[in-house]
Amino acid sequence: MHVLTAVPQVLALVVAHADQAPKPEDVKAGWLAFGIFIALILAVAFLGWSLVKQLRKVDAAEDAGLYDPSDRKPVRQLPVDQGPSAAPPADPERDDA
Repeated sequence: MHVLTAVPQVLALVVAHADQAPKPEDVKAGWLAFGIFIALILAVAFLGWSLVKQLRKVDAAEDAGLYDPSDRKPVRQLPVDQGPSAAPPADPERDDA
């Protein structure tokens, strides 16, 4: 049987079986799913811990001078909000009158 002729037949079987829903007494949460959920939480926590550890190693290596200093990114200062009382300095050459 050719693959292209088998695809519609398989799809028809899948759709026919997809209409059958399980009974409510057949579906329940189990301890296996709970264990998998906890394992995934632990895996994400471990990956986050490992990422922080590796980033600290990179910072230490950069501070030790292991990287080319010309490759350093410039340090950007975030603007500090001075509030509404801080007005920009007046331009003495500008005449508003």
